[in-house]
Amino acid sequence: MILGKPLAAWCSEFPLVKELMALRETSWFNPEIVCAEKALSDVGLGAADVADASARLSRFAPYIARVFPETADSHGMIESGILALPRLLAALLETHGLADTGALWLKQDSHLPISGSIKARGGIYEVLKHAENLALREGLLAVTDNYAALDSDACRAFFGGYKIAVGSTGNLGLSIGIMAARLGFQATVHMSADARQWKKEKLRSHGVTVVEYKSDYSVAVEQGRQQASVDPCCHFVDDENSINLFLGYAVAAERLQHQLAGAGIVVDAEHPLMVYLPCGVGGGPGGVAFGLKLIFGDDVHCFFAEPTHAPCMLLGVYTGLHDAVSVQDFGIDNITAADGLAVGRPSGFVGKAMRRLIDGYYTVSDEELYRLLAVMEQTEGLCLEPSALAGVPGMERVLTEQQQYRARVGLSPARLAKATHLIWATGGCMVPEPEMSAYLARGRALMARG
Repeated sequence: MILGKPLAAWCSEFPLVKELMALRETSWFNPEIVCAEKALSDVGLGAADVADASARLSRFAPYIARVFPETADSHGMIESGILALPRLLAALLETHGLADTGALWLKQDSHLPISGSIKARGGIYEVLKHAENLALREGLLAVTDNYAALDSDACRAFFGGYKIAVGSTGNLGLSIGIMAARLGFQATVHMSADARQWKKEKLRSHGVTVVEYKSDYSVAVEQGRQQASVDPCCHFVDDENSINLFLGYAVAAERLQHQLAGAGIVVDAEHPLMVYLPCGVGGGPGGVAFGLKLIFGDDVHCFFAEPTHAPCMLLGVYTGLHDAVSVQDFGIDNITAADGLAVGRPSGFVGKAMRRLIDGYYTVSDEELYRLLAVMEQTEGLCLEPSALAGVPGMERVLTEQQQYRARVGLSPARLAKATHLIWATGGCMVPEPEMSAYLARGRALMARG
């Protein structure tokens, strides 16, 4: 019995569950997708909320530029570039026997400054918003001030009276911990068994307290939540439900819009933008997709990618149960090399808010992630962590789907031939060389097998 219902009944009502339980690579295209104008009302947030988050990041830019010299050239803006992938595209088309269709690009959040992953967006934003709230309340700051003034012993001493806690599989913890510690907060990161050792060591080198668990992400989050619940001076960053994290990620869309325009890339009904986003609990991809839908509406199509061993968002949205169901309920172990995506229970907030905005969901095996890691390095010379390769199969899944999805949303062959396919790379630039070498060795061995 699973949640009071026999397994046979689950498989009868939701046939895809059997595929997920068998750990097969699976694709599901959302039959509830509707026009963006109608579906955006589900979110409960709007363009003004994203603009407010963007303005806050601009206010903090002088401070960021001062305390993180690697952001000086971007004047304190935490941003990544976009990169064309013609050689990877050619390899993928050949491997899958596909006709040439559109262009393939990479959004390099794998190379974001400070913490080297997409989590540098939402994670850092939430810490900055909390710091601003405290500083404004104390009278240490006015919104018209130069926020570089926060780089002082007095401000660090003030923030030192407060705590920030988060539960993480790794990358969110890096972003939260590094930013919180730099401001002066007492930072604690509760890390699941999936977290890589080098991420724990990096946090500790920044003065962050790391609490390790032998259990998975959900336990780490719950422990962080409990710590904050008994301490009025502790702010808990709730990766499962945080609107602030979500908005921090959403700011990426307006910046991408400018980057695409600068590269001469048109996005309209005849030139669709197809975006493939690795998904763990859902906050990062959900926030990015929300921002993209606000700007591009029905001209952008977003897809979430998950490991076969941790398909929590697909399971939650497909069954309509969202965070009421976990992969472990169905005997799926949530053990994957894609540590940033090793989440067993999805964000109920994101799943419900974005249920009519996300075009599709698919799963990728660890073996395929490793193989694609090696293919990316061989074709484009880029080294990413396994999680960041989850977006790569998206184009092939869309072009070969048999569920009438493309016809339903008007993605004719003529339109797809003029599409821009964008892989969102979520992490990798900070992976230590020995670990990256091991990733590549495994990926190359899988490539050699064919």
